[in-house]
Amino acid sequence: MCTTRVGHRLSLFLLLNRSRSKVTFNFKSHTRLFSMSLIQSKGLVLGVYEPKEKDGQFILTPAAQTFNEATGGKLENILKIAGRKLKCGKSRILYGIDELYSSIAVANLGKQDVGYDPQEQLDQGKENVRTAVANAVLSLREVGETKVEIDPCGDAEAAAEGSLLSLHSFDELRQEDKRKPFVDVSIYTAGLSDIASVNAQWSRGEVLATAQNLARRLKESPANVMTPTNFCQEVKNSLEGISKVTVTIRDKAWAESQSMGSFLSVTRGSEEPPKFLEIDYLGGKADDPPVVFVGKGITFDSGGISIKPSADMDKMRADMGGAACVVSSVRAAALLGLPINIKCLTPLCENMPSGTATKPGDVVTAKNGKTIQVDNTDAEGRLILADALCYAETFQPRLILDIATLTGAVMIALGAGATAAYTKSDSLWETLHSAGKVTGDRMWRMPLFKHYTGQVTESALADVNNIGKTRYAGSCTAAAFLKEFVTTDNWVHLDMAGVMMNGDDVPYLGKGMSGRPTRTLIQFLENLSRQQS
Repeated sequence: MCTTRVGHRLSLFLLLNRSRSKVTFNFKSHTRLFSMSLIQSKGLVLGVYEPKEKDGQFILTPAAQTFNEATGGKLENILKIAGRKLKCGKSRILYGIDELYSSIAVANLGKQDVGYDPQEQLDQGKENVRTAVANAVLSLREVGETKVEIDPCGDAEAAAEGSLLSLHSFDELRQEDKRKPFVDVSIYTAGLSDIASVNAQWSRGEVLATAQNLARRLKESPANVMTPTNFCQEVKNSLEGISKVTVTIRDKAWAESQSMGSFLSVTRGSEEPPKFLEIDYLGGKADDPPVVFVGKGITFDSGGISIKPSADMDKMRADMGGAACVVSSVRAAALLGLPINIKCLTPLCENMPSGTATKPGDVVTAKNGKTIQVDNTDAEGRLILADALCYAETFQPRLILDIATLTGAVMIALGAGATAAYTKSDSLWETLHSAGKVTGDRMWRMPLFKHYTGQVTESALADVNNIGKTRYAGSCTAAAFLKEFVTTDNWVHLDMAGVMMNGDDVPYLGKGMSGRPTRTLIQFLENLSRQQS
């Protein structure tokens, strides 16, 4: 947008003729600007803060201020006229301001001094940066920009996250002409004195966002593509060449040798062979006990004999969301070089109905010798996690964290607002909770009362039942079930079913599989590594 009628026509002409290689225009003074804009086709995102007073002027970030001075105050002059209705988290595209940048998206970052919000339990300033930058980058992609530089907006890490998370789309199975265009984003450092520090923050944000996008891709892939076998291969490929990481892929025979009867009971109805993926990252001292992550890896959940309704069953391709999150977070931890030892365990299989499938009322035996009455084959995630938790304890870990799209009940309780966390350890909870404050991907502590344990340990045929006595508190009784398969108090269970998908809940993610809470898991690992050192 420009302040003159001629400028307005110029901007319109640029927008409508972006794809043309040669432009004829009568205003000679703008000919060079046209040619430069069309040849470069580079976009720029600049941040502004809302004025402190109602009728005041937008406050420019240092990068925006430098740009404004370099252009003779054009940016500030335009904002005086065009910026008053620009809302927090939104952006506006301007044209014809600079020869190097064919379009400039001004992003409203909200109030300048916004920080941690105790009511919302997140850093609102970081969220504002992610949201505003995401909106700006997507706007520039819509007008055809394929290369965009980003103002760090006071938080280069959050700016990188907002950029890369918003640009992600799972369209690799579409024809090329129907895919979203690739946008190359980089940081804009003009006028900054601490460039090295800002670049480091940006790089970290890239690692975090890329990890979440990997989890999104794994979850979004159709179940006939992302089978247990292919999941293992995809993860192995993504970890190839990363220092201090080893990958071990176990098969059905190994699970049988480990007496994993609970895990194997879920696999019985499927033609796809089960796998048990094990990833080790040795970033700490050789004798440091590992942090063990366990991720539920049901690559498709039909419900088994207790079959699900057909509506939205296709979304159950993402029932391996826990596995996707943990492998992605461990990859990021390795790339960041965190000084900590991590072991990642993901039991992988399909839950399908067939003549060989586990039947309601069957009794199976877990690795620790406890018998389980399977009254609902659609409560299968806890069955594969039970054996994985028993196996996790054999490594004398520092702590165990399991994560799963476990229950529909948690979706009723929390929706997409937070991941449910269950633990008896106050210190682990505080470490996890503080991680969610930074990432904006929050955790909410839920109860592990004996009341819920009684709901699953009173079984007609076995030591425990895989469902509670009533339909109430389903997430709590699922956690109580899992508690029967760990002996350490240093254990956290995360029920992430409510955050599996994104509608309009997180504005910088778009619709589809969310990849949450991958970045919180990475921050959790970083917090733990600091405590250890």
